[in-house]
Amino acid sequence: MCGIVGYIGSKKTKEILLDGLGELEYRGYDSAGIAVLQNNNFSVYKAVGKLVNLQEKAHDFEPKGFAVGIGHTRWATHGKPTELNAHPHLGESSYVVHNGIIENYAQLKRELQNEGVNFLSQTDTEVIVWLFEKELRGSASAFEAFSKTISQLHGAFAVLLVTKSEDETIFFAKQGSPMILGRDEEGEKHFASSDTPLIGKCSEVIYLEDGDFGFVKPNEIMLLDKGGNKKIPHFSKLSTNKLSAQKNGYRFFMEKEIYEQSDVITDTLLGRLSDSEIIFEELDPTLFDGINEIKLCACGTSYHSALTASYLIERYAKTRVSVEIASEFRYKEPLLCKDTLFVAISQSGETADTLETLKMAKVAGLKTLVICNVDNSSMVRLADASILTRAGIEKGVASTKAFATQVAVFWMLSLYIAKLKNSLTCKQIEDQIALLREIPRAVEIPNGLHEKITRLSKRYLHGHGFFFIGRDVFFPLALEGALKLKEISYLHAEGYPSGEMKHGPIALADPELFTIALLPQHILYEKSKSNVEELSARDSTICAISPIEFDKADDYIQTSSAHHYMIEFFEMMVVLQLLSLEIAVRLGNDVDMPRNLAKSVTVE
Repeated sequence: MCGIVGYIGSKKTKEILLDGLGELEYRGYDSAGIAVLQNNNFSVYKAVGKLVNLQEKAHDFEPKGFAVGIGHTRWATHGKPTELNAHPHLGESSYVVHNGIIENYAQLKRELQNEGVNFLSQTDTEVIVWLFEKELRGSASAFEAFSKTISQLHGAFAVLLVTKSEDETIFFAKQGSPMILGRDEEGEKHFASSDTPLIGKCSEVIYLEDGDFGFVKPNEIMLLDKGGNKKIPHFSKLSTNKLSAQKNGYRFFMEKEIYEQSDVITDTLLGRLSDSEIIFEELDPTLFDGINEIKLCACGTSYHSALTASYLIERYAKTRVSVEIASEFRYKEPLLCKDTLFVAISQSGETADTLETLKMAKVAGLKTLVICNVDNSSMVRLADASILTRAGIEKGVASTKAFATQVAVFWMLSLYIAKLKNSLTCKQIEDQIALLREIPRAVEIPNGLHEKITRLSKRYLHGHGFFFIGRDVFFPLALEGALKLKEISYLHAEGYPSGEMKHGPIALADPELFTIALLPQHILYEKSKSNVEELSARDSTICAISPIEFDKADDYIQTSSAHHYMIEFFEMMVVLQLLSLEIAVRLGNDVDMPRNLAKSVTVE
């Protein structure tokens, strides 16, 4: 969730750092800061809130010539969002930025306080810089002190540190949190938490591995592994295809990304559909040999796509599927059997809880697969195999196109396995592939739909909550619809299987309870309709989303008469996204950067 940038060179240091932080805004943050070391003097600027506040504070700062700089966007994990808690953090003559969590910081902090250190912040990060200052006093070099410091840290971290004692150096370390080292055409060095800030600035990069640490100077790179052994820096070419961060005329990135779904799903399907089979060139078919169960593990929106996948894989591939919430799975002492394929799902590939479950599966000897949007992410590099969703950069914190592309990949994967298992006939697979080709059209927003949802949204600004209900794959879609509304409107919403209403939740039904009912024509329509009628009879306010008009609905959003339930799924997905968007807009909320949330959750 937090973001790091670093630079050592003679170009416009301030602009490079601030531009890099701007490219990391999608990860979520509540404060930001930069520290620039030039001529053995630090210039430091911090601000709470949006990056523009930091830009204004640093407006008159214009370093010229060679400088060393680090920057950070912070999402609070220890201490409230304040300037004191914002990074970079100061020791006696050094500054540090850090992503992740130092699990033993409380013990280290007590020891340092007992030695007379006065801490200014409430963060775990400040421990790092004071520990370094302590080690510096008894070490032959700053790098020796840095090495001793890193060896004492437990947890997940990506660290950049600069110090006056070596004012042409950036020290770095990576353990469980992403960090990339880049190099431009002139040999100047850059650091960042993801590819995005480096595209256009660097020609090649090193994706640092867990345990890597070292330093960079103007003419030197020292890279060591976790055992302290020197590594030869191997750079790889960095893509120059940066997606535009502009809103292209849309009010919000989230709105733009809802409208982009047709194009990105086309990219997801590209090269993977023949007339008779699914083609995943990135998969070795032997990955599924001896597999009797597929275990899907994810968080948040990715968990909802995994739930959807469980219906599709069991229905089409006739393979047992279990779905786990990653944050719970880590601590339940799970039984991991060698005949299980472990599948981790993450938009960023850096989600801490999901990444740790993937490591557990690897240790247990399971075959592993990752469904992810980011190539070279931690999960992609760790797993035996990966399938990229090709959704592109998603700036809105509330996920839209990432969910759509994950579900599209899982639909394809269910058919890929079905062919391996001979659980569907060739004709059935061909029919399903023809349906997959229809998804890009299904997520296009027809004329009048958005305008209608905008008008309708004004009815749903108050009340004591929302029920989103659906059956079969429309149950996880209901969960996703409820999550989208919660994330950006801050209204209480819950997703339920339609048939569960009578098992308790219907007690809440009254005119101030809004029910968003998913009523697809081609799967369990009559049963779902009956469940909604029960709520209507208890005076719940009903908004029906269906191709078939529902006479007991207070509001009705019509979808097309598609000939398969999965095409209806994607159409209704878009309706739910737009409904959440427009309710949030009417409430005056920041749609792209909702409070308390972050895009890439890299801590527990």
